[in-house]
Amino acid sequence: MKKTKTTRRGVGLAALALAAAALVPATASAQQAFPTKPVRIITPFPVGGGPDGVARLVADKLSRAWGQPVVVENRPGGNGFIAIDAFKRGAKDGHDIIVLDNVHLAAYPALFKKLPYDTGKDFDALLPLFKTYFFFTVATNSKYKTIGDLIADAKANPGKLDYGSWSVGNPVHLGSELFESATGTQMEHIVYKETTQLYTSVATGELAFALGTSATAGPLQRANKLRFLAAAAPQRVAAFPDVPTVGESGGPKGFEVIGWNAIAVPNGLPASVTEKIKRDIEKGLAEPDVLEKFKSFGYEPFPTTRPQFDQFVASETTRFTDVIRKANVSLD
Repeated sequence: MKKTKTTRRGVGLAALALAAAALVPATASAQQAFPTKPVRIITPFPVGGGPDGVARLVADKLSRAWGQPVVVENRPGGNGFIAIDAFKRGAKDGHDIIVLDNVHLAAYPALFKKLPYDTGKDFDALLPLFKTYFFFTVATNSKYKTIGDLIADAKANPGKLDYGSWSVGNPVHLGSELFESATGTQMEHIVYKETTQLYTSVATGELAFALGTSATAGPLQRANKLRFLAAAAPQRVAAFPDVPTVGESGGPKGFEVIGWNAIAVPNGLPASVTEKIKRDIEKGLAEPDVLEKFKSFGYEPFPTTRPQFDQFVASETTRFTDVIRKANVSLD
């Protein structure tokens, strides 16, 4: 009888072991099966611009890799809050992801006393999609031949030299405020309704200068109506080797104004899902057709590890917060 009991116990344990073993691959398979339905990439940018183009490239690559539709949903306006609200109300399992830019993650927390989102709780900023450096743009026939000329004029005429952007708190505005702080100058910020109007005003000489990327100011630069005075970058931009950096042009050494977009997912996703999204986006971004498209947008790849990206976002937040406080800028 004792032997019989032992045998039955052994059979019971064996059955439990088999059941447990069966559960492990099932669980792993469920995780590997992500996504199980269409995925939505929510973006605060309008259709047709560079950021929208990149989001659609990513959607196409992910759809091919995952065998599920990946659609881009444009929710422009309201400082990006419309898109962010849609994301917050959306799926929490990774089937809704969002594109954010540097102001959403690094500047708005200092610009708004009351934000409709919490960067630490509502998002997990997974990886950057691209970066782009800004140029100081002036009219083709502008009297400014170097950044040193611009600084000298600003110091000789405090508060009279003007620059422009399309709103308060965007990268162009904050980058210009950073330039004022770095050079000890005081200039006037002129707000325009849209980027076309802004850079046309630079081209006609109505506005002294404006920061712009090769995507936003490039068309007028290629038409020889704008001139890139200097690149706000650590070294010369590969696509514009004849344009000096700010430091080379008589300005502060190492002066940098960068724009970047990132993919964020809901906080608390399983690590397997987070890593799958990150890995497959990185793979898509590295493909030759995407890199070629980046060149047409004036964008650069931004490969980085999670710890490096987290550190970068923290440093950008500190930099934006400092310039916002010095300039006493607020959007509340």
